[in-house]
Amino acid sequence: MAQYTRKQVVDAAHELGKMMADIEEIDRFKQLEAKLNENLKVQAHIKKIKALQKQAVNLQAYGKGTALEKVEQELDRLQSELDEIPVVAEFKETQVVINDILQMVSSTISREVTNEVIRSTGGDVLKGETGSKENTGCSH
Repeated sequence: MAQYTRKQVVDAAHELGKMMADIEEIDRFKQLEAKLNENLKVQAHIKKIKALQKQAVNLQAYGKGTALEKVEQELDRLQSELDEIPVVAEFKETQVVINDILQMVSSTISREVTNEVIRSTGGDVLKGETGSKENTGCSH
């Protein structure tokens, strides 16, 4: 009855992954990531943010509420400055686009599996019901 093995399906998923890694949006993401890594201003901000994040964790662990609040305010300020750098904003936009594409592919696969199960059991895709009700003698 089965037409494909689990290995064949996983292999096809790997191939789909390779295909997706070669789409225009992923190329743009890679280009922007390279620009971010080369941008000294961006790297300096990231370095400061990471150091402050470590400091915030330590302050929180030692219950230093006032100092923690000041560090968190500085973190917010630095993050806002970082987000205003055009290449950072564009990078974040590409992340959103890529996540949307991944979600769309995932949803499409999930929906198609469900619909194929319904069709293969003689069910009604529009109602979202498999044919198992009819096969077991249950009435609608």
